[in-house]
Amino acid sequence: MNRGPADTNFFFLLGEVQRLVRAYADKEAARYGITRAQWAVLAYVERNEGMKQTELAEAMEMQPITLTRLIDKLADNDWIERRGDDNDRRVNRLYLRKSARPLLGKLKGLKAELTATALDGIMPADEQRLLAQLETIKENVRNAIQNTEAEAARREQRYG
Repeated sequence: MNRGPADTNFFFLLGEVQRLVRAYADKEAARYGITRAQWAVLAYVERNEGMKQTELAEAMEMQPITLTRLIDKLADNDWIERRGDDNDRRVNRLYLRKSARPLLGKLKGLKAELTATALDGIMPADEQRLLAQLETIKENVRNAIQNTEAEAARREQRYG
């Protein structure tokens, strides 16, 4: 089904917006001595304290070695700590350090600034509609991926 201009511009525009938002967030996070990736790890750990390092890598769709390097840097700055698991000594669980809390407070303010800048000129009702539409797009793509994977598994089972 041809959707006109959306067929030509949609994915390019979406990719360009993502690239620019990432660059902007990196630039602004640097004011606080942190990268956007480190910020994302801190925010995730804040919401999920005690989670396994491997679970965090999976949730963030990140290679474990990449996450390990980020956590090493955050631990060096005394913002995060690894604690061994009581039941499995191979497992590290992640916790915020007290010193991370003021930084996270500042970063919440920065997030509000970044969001306000990105949505400047968009009416509040349109903001909500935009978010809902982006959620719909995300679900459409997620479902398409799952359907493609399921179809590939059926074909492999049939012809495998």
